[in-house]
Amino acid sequence: MSSLLYQLILYPILYILPAYVANGAPVIFGRGKRRALDNGAKLWGKPIFGRHKTVRGLAGGIAAGVAVSAIESLFAPYMLVVGIALTLGTHAGDLLGSFAKRRIGAKEGARLFLLDQYSFLVLALLFALPFGHLPTAYGILFIIVLTGALHPLTNLAAHRLHIKEVPW
Repeated sequence: MSSLLYQLILYPILYILPAYVANGAPVIFGRGKRRALDNGAKLWGKPIFGRHKTVRGLAGGIAAGVAVSAIESLFAPYMLVVGIALTLGTHAGDLLGSFAKRRIGAKEGARLFLLDQYSFLVLALLFALPFGHLPTAYGILFIIVLTGALHPLTNLAAHRLHIKEVPW
């Protein structure tokens, strides 16, 4: 039973943790005086990413994800490279989501249901795929369900703590 619990729940959580931390950290590190990642540049008359994607947020998110990866690698050495891949994929997915939202004319902070919750996760998993050690199919399914539950809860908490402007 404990092996099944590990495969279905514990390992998937430990595996995806660098991505979760990397995805949440920019809300904390990107606060204060902001320098937009796209520096206000526009593509087809629209911002590339928008003012909410900041240099400090990206750097803080990457640093936080790498730190979690380094800690996990003390117990599972492969998690250093896997965690870094998850971290970079997380930010690539988040930026791709913002880029797509700007292209379709969604305002900054606007809610786009599946894109907001899963763009970071999909690219994180794709970036980590070449390095192996993926959870089982049921573990991936657990991560998808967990992300769907945690994303709105953590955003609501950040909003109530006045860390985030919108509750989604």
